Amino acid sequence: MSIKVHPDISSLLPYVPGKPVEELERELGIAKAIKLASNENPRGPSPKAVSALENAARTLHRYPDGGAHKLRSALAQRFKVTADNLILGNGSDELIGLLARTFLSPGDEAVMASHTFVIYRMEVTAAHGVPVVVPMQDWRHDLPAMARSITNRTKLLFVCNPNNPTGTMVTAADVEALMAHVPDHTIVVFDEAYYEYVRDPDFPDSLQYVNRNRHVIVLRTFSKIYGLAGLRIGYGITTPEITNYLNRIRPPFNANSLAQAAALAALDDEYHLRASRSLNETELPLVEDGLRSLGIQPVHSQTNFLFFNVGRDGREVFDALLREGVIVRHIEGPMIRVTIGLPEENRRFLAALKSALDR
Repeated sequence: MSIKVHPDISSLLPYVPGKPVEELERELGIAKAIKLASNENPRGPSPKAVSALENAARTLHRYPDGGAHKLRSALAQRFKVTADNLILGNGSDELIGLLARTFLSPGDEAVMASHTFVIYRMEVTAAHGVPVVVPMQDWRHDLPAMARSITNRTKLLFVCNPNNPTGTMVTAADVEALMAHVPDHTIVVFDEAYYEYVRDPDFPDSLQYVNRNRHVIVLRTFSKIYGLAGLRIGYGITTPEITNYLNRIRPPFNANSLAQAAALAALDDEYHLRASRSLNETELPLVEDGLRSLGIQPVHSQTNFLFFNVGRDGREVFDALLREGVIVRHIEGPMIRVTIGLPEENRRFLAALKSALDR
């Protein structure tokens, strides 16, 4: 007898993460592979975070602080909000799932862009909601079209800014125009995982809408520039009303003790943050120039990755790069995303890509 599964769940495909370096080396019998697939910080974690982990390991027999008092207080001080405005997640991915389960009833809608973070559609569908997918314009969110897509059943609207996988952003003026048309029954989710990498002065101050008591939540993470992807910790800044509802279904110890300790230390490591941003600001334009020299025009990015069209079957190019020991991310069709790595990694990627395109 076959297992009975809700059709919303059976329609989903498992998320496929970037291939681990060790797995690629084992499969192909190669050494010194590099991973530029998951937008991780190539400099690694903050040394302060590593030191904090050593101290926190002594108390692993104890459950973590379920309220994450120290970390929430530090974040509240950083962003000039109260601790009640903050909720932690096992990565910001978990918070997306909590939002869907908390605010969507079966048949309720969630508006999102095409070519955005795949977890939105996955979590909305898993909560038996309806993903309303709005086409992008020039690889950017079409916020006016998203506003027009709102109905009386729209409970969530996702704005990934800067967007993953395209690297594009919407401006403060774009967002202000959107918010003028968002009704009170819709929560706007500003997913800002790459916030710390943004260079454009027109990037919106989304926290102002929290301070105005609008129904918004701003998601950020320690997985990217802070280099703590392996510990899975992110956070949301929103109204106390929304955190109150999310906390009703949040697992009591979802932010583990090691993650809390490392995040608290990383938050205080300004040198690591500046050095990581500086590396990206130096290397990203060099990779852009390298792609252009190969006849490829990458999409302008405000993140630590580039999204580009290889003009042929992207899967074939992806596989050719794997054989060179370079792991990138094939998105779909001819589109590939590459993380900005260390200087030697970026040079190796460009050389491998040239070899793949010359075949």
